Amino acid sequence: MKRKNLIAIKKVKKNSINFKDSKTQLFYDNFKSTIIKDIKYKSFAIAVSGGADSLCLAYFSKKYAIEFGNKIHILIVDHKLRKESAREALKVKKILKSKKISSKILKWDGKIPKSNIQKNARDIRYSLLSNYCFKKKIKYLVTAHHSDDQIENFFIRLLRGSGLTGLSSMSLKTKYNNRLKIVRPFLKLNKANLKHVTLSYFKTYINDPSNKDEKFLRIRIRKYRKDMEKEGLDTKKILKTVENLDSANQAINFYKNKALYKHTSFVSKNKCIINRQVFLEEAGEIVFKLFSDILSLVSGTYYPPRSKKIADLIGRLKKSKFTKSTLGGCIVEEKDNFILVSKELKIKKPSYQPRK
Repeated sequence: MKRKNLIAIKKVKKNSINFKDSKTQLFYDNFKSTIIKDIKYKSFAIAVSGGADSLCLAYFSKKYAIEFGNKIHILIVDHKLRKESAREALKVKKILKSKKISSKILKWDGKIPKSNIQKNARDIRYSLLSNYCFKKKIKYLVTAHHSDDQIENFFIRLLRGSGLTGLSSMSLKTKYNNRLKIVRPFLKLNKANLKHVTLSYFKTYINDPSNKDEKFLRIRIRKYRKDMEKEGLDTKKILKTVENLDSANQAINFYKNKALYKHTSFVSKNKCIINRQVFLEEAGEIVFKLFSDILSLVSGTYYPPRSKKIADLIGRLKKSKFTKSTLGGCIVEEKDNFILVSKELKIKKPSYQPRK
């Protein structure tokens, strides 16, 4: 064994983290075993909202950094979607500071959305987090998504008629873009597990008032889940189903990647050519996933358009009269026997006033 490796092992043993509470130790070991596979000794960022799950993430990240010597960036997002958001961000910062955990508040200065609030809040959050990581050359963003989030996402996408990709939901790690990977070490833990740790350490956490607003589908699903649990719904079986779907999705992704290599060519970062032969040589699910990936890559967005919209586009592309269409921030048009997908350029309105 090399001398460098021996020094590293001695360092880990010296800073080994032990908890008095056996449950906390078990949850931390689970967390550590997930992120060490990718992150190891590298710097990483974490997103903290102030909820029990994200405060637990901050606590475990602090312990991991002590154990392995990482530099961590703890980020709080003030999306300004509610009047209380600035005050709540400061409160989260204060809770962390009480345990000598440094953090930074990222503030949204763009347009405040009035509709589709939860989706826009998510987009704002990831925009701020990814931009910060890019500036600081951070390659890993760790989030506090847990098994309850996984189940809720499954039901949301089931109700929307999502395909295999949507139903297989979140994975332990995924690429946000070419510069940033998202790691979710809590997917095998539930919210009650994380709340146990947070209350033991911080003694408090922040409740998001939107978590009680039934105008949001996610909140209504939480209520349905409680009713279904009374009827004997086994959440372990749902998670097993999601796991099986994810396994099938990975297998299909293998063939989708081969199809991408065979039938597509990126002319530039925001422009891709697809050979029409893809419709004749590949299965429908492969074609669907190929277009989903290309629309996301070309537009530069993490989430592709809704499944139904992609399916509708593919249906129109198969017809001989197709000429041009727009979807998900992309322009899709026919060029000879090829399909050109390019990023849609938004024309800014002039700031000056025309002469009268």
